[in-house]
Amino acid sequence: MGRPDIWRMGTAEAVVRRRGLVLVCWAGALALLAPHATGVERVLETAARVDGSESARVEAELASRFRAPFAQYALLVVRGGGSPVTPAGRELVDSVVGAVVAVPGVAGVRGYRDARDTLLLGRDSSGTFVLVGLDPAAGRPDAIVPQLRSATAALTRRLVGRFPLLELRWTGETVLNADLRQASRASARVAEQRALPLTLALLLLAFGSLLAAGTPVVSGVLVIVLALGASGMLATRWPLSILLQSFVSMIGLGLGIDYALLSVSRFREALAATSDPVQAAAATVRSAGRTILLSGLTVAVGFTALLAVPLGELRSVAVGGLLATGFAMLVGVTLLPALLAWLGRRIERGRLWPAHQATGARWRAWGRWVTRHPVAVLIAAGVPLVLLAWQATRLQTGLPRGDAWLPRRLESVVALRDLEKMGRGAVPQTVRVILELPGRQDVLSRDGWSAARGLRALLARDPRVAATLSFTSFQADRPMSRLVFFTLSGDVRRSYVAADRRAVLFDVVPRERADARDLVGLVRELRAVAADAVTGLPGARLRVGGLPALRADYDDAVRRRFPLVVALVLGGTLAALFIGFRSVLVPLKAVCLNLLSVAAGFGAVVLVFQDGVGAALLGLEAPLDAVFTIVPTLVFCTVFGLSMDYEIFLVARVAEARRSGLDERAAIVEGLAQTGPVITSAAAVMVVVFAAFTLGDFLVMQILGLALAVSVALDATVVRVAIGPALLALAGRWNWWPGIPGGAR
Repeated sequence: MGRPDIWRMGTAEAVVRRRGLVLVCWAGALALLAPHATGVERVLETAARVDGSESARVEAELASRFRAPFAQYALLVVRGGGSPVTPAGRELVDSVVGAVVAVPGVAGVRGYRDARDTLLLGRDSSGTFVLVGLDPAAGRPDAIVPQLRSATAALTRRLVGRFPLLELRWTGETVLNADLRQASRASARVAEQRALPLTLALLLLAFGSLLAAGTPVVSGVLVIVLALGASGMLATRWPLSILLQSFVSMIGLGLGIDYALLSVSRFREALAATSDPVQAAAATVRSAGRTILLSGLTVAVGFTALLAVPLGELRSVAVGGLLATGFAMLVGVTLLPALLAWLGRRIERGRLWPAHQATGARWRAWGRWVTRHPVAVLIAAGVPLVLLAWQATRLQTGLPRGDAWLPRRLESVVALRDLEKMGRGAVPQTVRVILELPGRQDVLSRDGWSAARGLRALLARDPRVAATLSFTSFQADRPMSRLVFFTLSGDVRRSYVAADRRAVLFDVVPRERADARDLVGLVRELRAVAADAVTGLPGARLRVGGLPALRADYDDAVRRRFPLVVALVLGGTLAALFIGFRSVLVPLKAVCLNLLSVAAGFGAVVLVFQDGVGAALLGLEAPLDAVFTIVPTLVFCTVFGLSMDYEIFLVARVAEARRSGLDERAAIVEGLAQTGPVITSAAAVMVVVFAAFTLGDFLVMQILGLALAVSVALDATVVRVAIGPALLALAGRWNWWPGIPGGAR
């Protein structure tokens, strides 16, 4: 492996000899960032965004051009208070409306009492819901949700004496997205609590010393705090999604522990060869430090590629992953060596049992067997792995049919079930269609009116549509006069007609039990409609928004950019490894093996989540017909960098052994003996961290956790300690072409 000039200029010695200054600098960084980490949830957003998408443009147009009070809205479901057509029910609805409209950030409220619209009533008149507009000028809509919930919780406590069965629950696109992302964060927090004790136990098994085992855990937690703190600072200037927290926890804990484990292992090895802890720490920086930097670079490549997808969530994950990776690298090459130089032989304090010397001998025996029988190893290890990876060809991506995958405990999901009982479960799936008239056409003109009626008729004929609401709903037989138009309430006019009267909104309410995937199909069909042919006005245009449109845009953005993301990750990784090892074959082999590991992870997802093998153990009631579109992109970018760690750990030690004069096979044996325990321990930690996410009730994180855990487990066992060494043995000296044997110095 190449040796950057920076390590020849005394940087390693400077880090450990000025360890006091290094420790003070890190203490200052922690003091600066920790307060931002504790308050990070207050500045991260829970909304789903597809930057520049048509659904986002429709929402912005309704807010600015229409000045619509319901451009963004939430639904408040009212149950257990009697029918709103009775005196008691009317009084209750009036109390609800009064409490909600007083909340800052509410732009408008529409209930049955205001509109006399039976759509706002349950079919049996036993319940109702209130449409609550959220003012974009008041800040992020998702930030208003806690205030709305506080207001209705206080109202429920006040009215429970008169209405003992009263239930007020919030739902709708904004609320549901906020709840799902909060659930993701809660799932991550529980996973951390599960993973940390198991991680410490694994490290105790690896090191046998409390201090040596605790150092990597502290390092991982420190990386999480620093990365979350930096994210909190950035989020005050740029919008970042709360999903960032989950990935910072996974990546920060995993990489922080991985790099610390490598550093502590190399330090103990160096300390055994010298009596000077400072020299041992400097040697650790020169050896493990280079490996950490190259490894971190390959991980960063994957997260950088995520920035190519115009999704706020994926870009937030990319930012969080890059910050966690960056801090893990810096902690590994500066703080840990300084701390180890200060600890010296005290790193062995708290030893619970004597150090075992047989581990290296067992790994050497395994390495000799692999190098003598590389073809047999490839067949025995490769065939089952390829069969599992082949299952990935059956991977179906998209929104799973039905909504059974939604976490049942969420208030917004319970409210959705309430709406379904009322026969109004499709209302949150309303599609919002804007008709843009050409030139100076006015919606109140004969041509404009005819165009609006033509589109309304087209929408009404679709079997997936239950109702179409627009300003034409108030007078459908002839053009509306200006006098009649201005007798409509201001909320109605602004809701459906642009201020310049050259655009009109149609709220398309789907039929009950309409499947979300079918509605995504409806959105795509509407976007393909020739508006001029439907309206008879050349130059007329349609724009489609609403929750189904957001899902369509989300899906399209991920699918469209996935090939680019893959190309960026593969190209960036190949370049980084070529620079690091000065070899052609080593990078190609590493990338191919990584692709195999990722495919095996996807194969496991197919078997568990699509075929249902062992799905009951994860709490899945029935197999899915598809997994979320975002999963392959996230898994690919995350696993590709993380599993490359183990390739770099192994090949760097093999290259080091070649430079010391060993022949190829002996170098492979030595590399396995030195890195086998580190790779298996590091991978075990990663698998524990990822597997902890599979035990929650948030399906996206369960799928991600399984895919990541399986990919890393197979990569660190079958791939890196069997297939990889066997391929190195077969390639021989060609591993390092065009460099000198052992790699460039």
